[in-house]
Amino acid sequence: MTGLRTVMVPTLDHGPVTVPEPDWCAGHVGQPVEARADLHHAAPVDVPDGLLGLVAELVAFPYGETPVPVSVYVELAAVGMTLDPEGLRRYAAALAARGTLLRRLADRLTVLRSGGAW
Repeated sequence: MTGLRTVMVPTLDHGPVTVPEPDWCAGHVGQPVEARADLHHAAPVDVPDGLLGLVAELVAFPYGETPVPVSVYVELAAVGMTLDPEGLRRYAAALAARGTLLRRLADRLTVLRSGGAW
């Protein structure tokens, strides 16, 4: 089971907010949050470099208007390009590799949400 530590995060609308912080969170140092609803836990997810840029981050928004339980935020960046047959094959392989990575993250997230470690 993942552990929690308690941290105080300053907000402009609710003053200092004490929040349980999961072990996986990268912390809140020097992070005055404008609104308590914007207070969130986050930690980068290691993604290898490749033909497609993928950013992934473990997040949770406990005080959001609609609270978000621990989830994975994903951003995919792919520039437009004209490809020859081999380039298309490499591009397809990159897409498949990113799909495999996302499925692995989904499995890890399932474990985390059920009380296991990330």
